[in-house]
Amino acid sequence: MKTITTHDAKTHLSRYLAEVEEGGRITIARGKKPVAMLVPIKSIKKQVRPKVGNIKGPRYEFPDNAFKALNEEELKEWGL
Repeated sequence: MKTITTHDAKTHLSRYLAEVEEGGRITIARGKKPVAMLVPIKSIKKQVRPKVGNIKGPRYEFPDNAFKALNEEELKEWGL
């Protein structure tokens, strides 16, 4: 584990963050006294959304009557 000063941490933060992203651990010290630790956090798995058109699971087929016109009684039920 690497120990750095607060001045180094402020000056080279991007460099140290890159080290931590690769799994490193860095102790930040004020003088010779350690005061903080820079450690990687557990990454949250991103859920990959399927691209448009890619279907997960079996393909769904609409029944033939799904797009038929509504009769008078059905229209009244919908308030049309």
